[in-house]
Amino acid sequence: MVSRARVRETAVAALRAEHVRDAMLSITFVGRAAMSELNRRYLGHHGATDVISFGLGRGGKRGAVIGDIYICPEIARDNAKRQRVPIGEEVLRLVVHGTLHVLGHNHPTGASRIASPMWRRQERILARVL
Repeated sequence: MVSRARVRETAVAALRAEHVRDAMLSITFVGRAAMSELNRRYLGHHGATDVISFGLGRGGKRGAVIGDIYICPEIARDNAKRQRVPIGEEVLRLVVHGTLHVLGHNHPTGASRIASPMWRRQERILARVL
């Protein structure tokens, strides 16, 4: 799939693209059941999703951006198949996507999300790391 080093490089690239110099991100890969539980408990949604992010703010006025990102490789695999892209590319897309959410970016739900400014930003960052 994707090495730990590659995941880290991708998150750092997304942070740099957003001019963030100091951050503490946790990126955790979880199974469907764990993702479904996170989705239900914290977002009130049913079922598993590909990525969930929690932006926890900054550690003080000038402190590090702090956040947690959870990625479900099983859902990423399904997405990759449907979009006809390599699984590694989709996982890195989710790393960028989650990082942007931690930084406060959002997108609409549904099909219009791929036309959103956040999605375009995500794809530009992803293109740099692929």
